[in-house]
Amino acid sequence: MSREWTTLHVMSTITDLSYIKIVLETALLTTSEPLSVAALKKLFTEELKATLINDLLDEIQQEWRGRGVELVRLASGWRFRARAEFTPYLARLNPEKPPRYSRAVMETLAIIAYKQPVTRGDIEAIRGVSVSTSVMQTLLERGWIEVIGHKDVPGRPGLYASTRKFLDDLGLNSLRDLPPLADLGTLVVPDAGDGISGIGLADAQSLDDEETNEIEQEE
Repeated sequence: MSREWTTLHVMSTITDLSYIKIVLETALLTTSEPLSVAALKKLFTEELKATLINDLLDEIQQEWRGRGVELVRLASGWRFRARAEFTPYLARLNPEKPPRYSRAVMETLAIIAYKQPVTRGDIEAIRGVSVSTSVMQTLLERGWIEVIGHKDVPGRPGLYASTRKFLDDLGLNSLRDLPPLADLGTLVVPDAGDGISGIGLADAQSLDDEETNEIEQEE
């Protein structure tokens, strides 16, 4: 096979939108992590505009409607996932129980998610109790929170915010898609010993609708 033929073949396929869609679909079906448009552009040697890739992804999303698997756009990018109604069947293939978290972890996560950015002192003021290092470490190791800066006060405490992985794990695209506070606990299962079905945040009323509506959408 000559180099000239290969070059011509690549040039012809790169202008074939149907072929580009197949490449995108194949990449998304064979990865376990969301792929951003920037990452998908690396699939091709030729430069493709982000608008074109997004348009093709929208078409793929439409073509998979009504099937057991759907293409969704999350905070970190695009990925295929099973539709929610089929998860009970799939769970039988992997009967391991999901991780469970204590009330303290859930309350801390809720405060960070809905009030970010916040310091550890802010969290303690809302909860009314101290926040243990192990609670913060659990959320950091899970990849749900991160330090995005430091507050300009004595001691320069770290400012905590939720991550894109947090949104990805909840199946959300941006902070604007966060559910009502009372429903967050149904998405992240609390510790069975707590006997709660929701966040159970003692000061939940302080996170009123006006404040949560001010959450800015992540870039």
